[in-house]
Amino acid sequence: MEVNKIHHYNCLDGLKKLPDKSINCCITSPPYWGLRDYGVEDQLGLESTPQEYVNRLVEIFNEVKRVLRDDGTLWLNLGDTYNNSPAGHKTVESLQGSSTANVGNNHQSNLNASHSRSVIKDGVLKQKDLVGIPYRVAFALQEQGWYLRNDIIWHKPNAMPESVKDRCTTSHEHIFLLTKSKNYYFNQDAIREPVTESTKERYNYGWGGNQQRGYVNGEQNHFSDYVGTKKAKEDIKKGRNKRDVWTVTTQPFPEAHFAVYPLDLIRPCVKAGCPEDGVVLDPFMGAGTTALVALQEDKNFMGFELNKEFIDIAYKRIGKLDKEYYKELPEEKKPKQQQLI
Repeated sequence: MEVNKIHHYNCLDGLKKLPDKSINCCITSPPYWGLRDYGVEDQLGLESTPQEYVNRLVEIFNEVKRVLRDDGTLWLNLGDTYNNSPAGHKTVESLQGSSTANVGNNHQSNLNASHSRSVIKDGVLKQKDLVGIPYRVAFALQEQGWYLRNDIIWHKPNAMPESVKDRCTTSHEHIFLLTKSKNYYFNQDAIREPVTESTKERYNYGWGGNQQRGYVNGEQNHFSDYVGTKKAKEDIKKGRNKRDVWTVTTQPFPEAHFAVYPLDLIRPCVKAGCPEDGVVLDPFMGAGTTALVALQEDKNFMGFELNKEFIDIAYKRIGKLDKEYYKELPEEKKPKQQQLI
């Protein structure tokens, strides 16, 4: 199967066509559960219960695990939702959604609807419960053998306002870093942050003779043996290790009719997770954000998308055309871009 191409497949069918250990990195944002109807067969997100949704994602990411190299990484962006069913009952809630596509990068703040679909919610959930979808998925993948290495918080400083009066407004989503093996490719230097003055002090002198030893957050810490060394001083110039809260402003993309994740959110994932000449996979390609950033960072991409309209949008966005895909389109419908894959 060709790289630098968006393949018109259900992602599970597409993944099954890929050979074992052929992908370096997977970066994706599946359609969120219970938030919108894309009006297309085989779409993800309209399952009757959270567990059905989790089970489908487990099936998909088991295939992702197979196609990842042993040193590969998965960066999984997921948002959450609240249950509006009455307590103790399985009831039907009208779900507002777009009728356009089964695509990734679908965020709670973008619910401009054209029609509704009924979704039966989980009878275990009480009315107003936060469903906890991101961690349900993360723990299910952990049970399948994935290493859950990071819960990165995407802080959205321009989050959509909410009229709720009994809780705080939601202004974050999760990006889970999961790995296939204990040891994996991770280019820390590529995503280092500027060093603060307090960090410089710790790198040079530790904590005033009380240098931290033993374990930090469950992992062995060798910082006390590192302080003041030549490498520590070199690392100060490079920058500090990237933190796990990323403040990234959301960006509108009207042509897609849904919220895409920002380029600056995906860039650290590509830079840290994919080596030179590697392949970045997005099973829910949507408007092509993952592909665009991969190309900008001189990596290869591969993607799957159910809806041809969004394949059109993605190719126009990344400035490439797929010759095979467009050969049957009338000339007036072909995007006016230059480069053919």
